[in-house]
Amino acid sequence: MYAVIEQGGKQYKVEQGDVIKIELTDVASDAKTIEMDKVLLAGKGKDVKIGTPYIEGAKVTGKFADTAGDSIVKGQKLYPTHFRRRKASKKRIGHRQKYMQVTIEKIKA
Repeated sequence: MYAVIEQGGKQYKVEQGDVIKIELTDVASDAKTIEMDKVLLAGKGKDVKIGTPYIEGAKVTGKFADTAGDSIVKGQKLYPTHFRRRKASKKRIGHRQKYMQVTIEKIKA
């Protein structure tokens, strides 16, 4: 069974056992699991439910590596550059986004 969930303004196609990186959310630092109830689509084969926009009563449960505080990982380093032509003005800064790594445990549709 697979599902399409919405978390942090992005959509993810997940199956049981998948490891995904989601945007940082407000959860307790000692939390072990997270429930995502914004399920857009769920099913397997021809038995697919499509929400309008969400499926009522559907939940996807994810598990953190150890606790929520320990599952924060950093993404790849990005270097945005600000450049103005003919002004001899350049500025290069670095940015590294933080994510939460979640393992999908259960999909209830």
